[in-house]
Amino acid sequence: MEGNSVEHSKTMTDGRHLRSQQTRQKLLEAARHVFLEEGFQKSTISQIIKRAKTGYGTAYVHFTGKDDLLIVLMEDVMAAFYSIAELPFFPASKAEAQKMILNQTTTFLKMAESERNMLQVFAEAIGVSSAARQKWTEIREKFIQRIAQDITYSQQNGLARSDVQPELVARGWFYAHEMYLWDIVRNEHTVSLDDIAMTLTAIYTGGLYPSQENPPGMS
Repeated sequence: MEGNSVEHSKTMTDGRHLRSQQTRQKLLEAARHVFLEEGFQKSTISQIIKRAKTGYGTAYVHFTGKDDLLIVLMEDVMAAFYSIAELPFFPASKAEAQKMILNQTTTFLKMAESERNMLQVFAEAIGVSSAARQKWTEIREKFIQRIAQDITYSQQNGLARSDVQPELVARGWFYAHEMYLWDIVRNEHTVSLDDIAMTLTAIYTGGLYPSQENPPGMS
């Protein structure tokens, strides 16, 4: 009997957890639709709750308001971008490094284009919400630290010049991506994404990865 009681309790707990996860997902999906339809500023938590067909009390168990929902959506979308930065980076030559970096940059810019609508919402939110700005700062720093790891690897393996600080180079590299990301979101870029990626990569690798005539660490 005791075993049956424990099993019953576990089943009930698992069921509640599943319903809780489903409710959370419904609220996030509703928020995505409302944000895309209304924009961040005009959206209200009431619209989102109504769209999710859930109660206020239930909704506030999961999220404190529309800013909280927006931040989770930011994390979800930018996680896909971050997966590009996390691709294995162990080049054996400057040419291999250039090829890998070009692929990462091209993929990043094309993902910005495919996620333009949600990124427009994020851009609006960053302009008016301190919580959204703080989250974007955290996302930016995560990218910068990951890029710095790749630069450090290249320096330690004699591929990249050693007289520069990895984090400073990484910061500049990400800022270039960020600038073009928002240009793409605003549809203000005037050349193809492939041309942007090739130009960025050529400048970056040309400066960081010296030629054989100019060994690492030499100006």
